[in-house]
Amino acid sequence: MSEWLVLALAMAAACAVVLTITLLRHRRLGEDFDPSETPDVIEYMTMMIGVVYAIVLGLAIAGVWEARNGAQEEVRAEAQALHEIHERVQVYAPAARDQVREDIDAYVSYVVHKEWPVMLKHGGLTERSAQLLAKVREDVTSYEPRNDHEGQSYQPILDQVGAADAARTSRGGNSEPTMPGVVWFGLVAGALVAVGLIFTLQIGRSPRELLLAGLYSALIAFLLFLIWDFNSPFGHDVGDASGAFTEMFAI
Repeated sequence: MSEWLVLALAMAAACAVVLTITLLRHRRLGEDFDPSETPDVIEYMTMMIGVVYAIVLGLAIAGVWEARNGAQEEVRAEAQALHEIHERVQVYAPAARDQVREDIDAYVSYVVHKEWPVMLKHGGLTERSAQLLAKVREDVTSYEPRNDHEGQSYQPILDQVGAADAARTSRGGNSEPTMPGVVWFGLVAGALVAVGLIFTLQIGRSPRELLLAGLYSALIAFLLFLIWDFNSPFGHDVGDASGAFTEMFAI
């Protein structure tokens, strides 16, 4: 099931529940019900609760958005460092150059096709990718430059290996969901309270009022879906954030 279908179903379900409860409530109360009897203090408290929940939603969205952007930057840094190694070893002897490039391609292929699904499902990295990256480091460090030109290229290439390793470590550390469970509890509970305030204000069943109630509940459902979608820093599918690897390497 695609994420867009899930979003559409969630928004439709939120609207349907709110509108159904509103219509059933008014049918039970009868035609002589007067919604103007709502005390002013309830309207004030309702407004304050809505403002506080809006601030919480905004902070949650900003948090997961920042985590998603940071994760994508780490992936780009790792892919770029590996790409730099792949290109800079052009100055090495053909046998050493081909070996480094072959090991880099093996690492990238494993990360995208094998490690990435594991990272999305369970979090963390695999031992195999560490071994493949260690092989790239061994290829670079064990090479003995034959002339000054190769000697000048040796240290920058080694620095890129360290950059790739650091980016890989950061990728593993940020693979867990951004929002802890207690925050999700607060967000869902706040959504129920915010939608429940519609009935506290004794909303009517005119088309305009029902439309506003449906749009309000659909908006909250959309914002919660947005937080859920961004809560996984590397997305919910292999292609969501691994594009930097596939763009720089033919895998």
